[in-house]
Amino acid sequence: MRVLICFDKFKDSMSAQEAGAIVQAALGEVHAEMTTETVPLADGGDGFCEIMTRAQDGVPERHAVGGSLGEPVEAQLGWVDGAGLGRATFAHLKLGSSSRIAIIEMAQVTGLQSLPPDRRDCWKTTSSGTGELIRIATERGADAILLGVGGSSTNDLGLGALEALGLSFCARDGQPLRPIRPELWPSVDHMEGNLPQNLPPIKIACDVQNPLFGPQGAAAIFGPQKGLKPEDFDRMESLGKKMARLLCDYLGKPWELTEIPGSGAAGGITFGLSAACQVELMPGFDLVSRWLDLPGKLDRCDWLITGEGRFDLSSLQGKGPGTLALQALALGKKVSIMAGKIEVTADALPGGGQNLDLMEISPRDVPLHLALEREPENLRHAVLKNF
Repeated sequence: MRVLICFDKFKDSMSAQEAGAIVQAALGEVHAEMTTETVPLADGGDGFCEIMTRAQDGVPERHAVGGSLGEPVEAQLGWVDGAGLGRATFAHLKLGSSSRIAIIEMAQVTGLQSLPPDRRDCWKTTSSGTGELIRIATERGADAILLGVGGSSTNDLGLGALEALGLSFCARDGQPLRPIRPELWPSVDHMEGNLPQNLPPIKIACDVQNPLFGPQGAAAIFGPQKGLKPEDFDRMESLGKKMARLLCDYLGKPWELTEIPGSGAAGGITFGLSAACQVELMPGFDLVSRWLDLPGKLDRCDWLITGEGRFDLSSLQGKGPGTLALQALALGKKVSIMAGKIEVTADALPGGGQNLDLMEISPRDVPLHLALEREPENLRHAVLKNF
């Protein structure tokens, strides 16, 4: 039997790679005769750069850049040659086989999970470090940039990234306000500076469809988890519109950029970059699936084992494990879904029937911090007990 093991991360507990390795090793203990293949999943958030780079035998580098609050951090920048991608993949990306692709993960630079709850404040966080990585990739000859924007801590419209690329946001006296961040927006009077003329096209892995402003916008939907207080929403929204108008006018871009579905992703960095260069938003799982050749791997396997920290109805709305499970069931494959918590029943997955196992690995009566700590061992025990 051929088994395909594809896990996403267990948030605050295990990476996708760690979860897959645990299941593969435990399965080998009880079924040495099985052929297993492990493929970690990513959707543009944590692990995106490493997973996408290593999947194509690319070259990872580390660079010192500024973090969410301006502190120095080390972040990965991956390099992949287009020749190593399947023809369908680089055609989908509208690239040539000779293209040199840089892979950047926003979560490594300005990740929400890297900040303890008491330091999450989107008035103070900046996307500058992501802009630094884009600048490095540009200077080193990238033909295209693949950017994952999940898990960010910012709501700065991508202005920090644009500052790192050459723009200045100045007070009335002409002094640049640096690093630019929302708490400084009231003092911004005008902009100066220029962006590099050779910025490559940026392909953004993004499953978010929110616009930049309004009740479904960046601040309204994602601001609270980034430290935005309800009483500060109107002020953030008003100042954000001021800054967006300033940027559009300065770069000669239409206001309609703020209304495009997905412009509110990652605190609006998709909007800021769209004003600066050629940007294409791509559904995260579709992109990752092609990149990792998941359709081919699914076709060749008999049994899919997948999962993540929490599997609920949102997992079936475009996320990796849920989408992969649905595809496998449609092909008549055996599917096992393993998660810390499972909030769906088998009838939520068309084609489940006898082919589907749902396995919740964390006891419900265990406090969350202990459950997270024990999840690696719980995952191993679940494989040994049930498989």
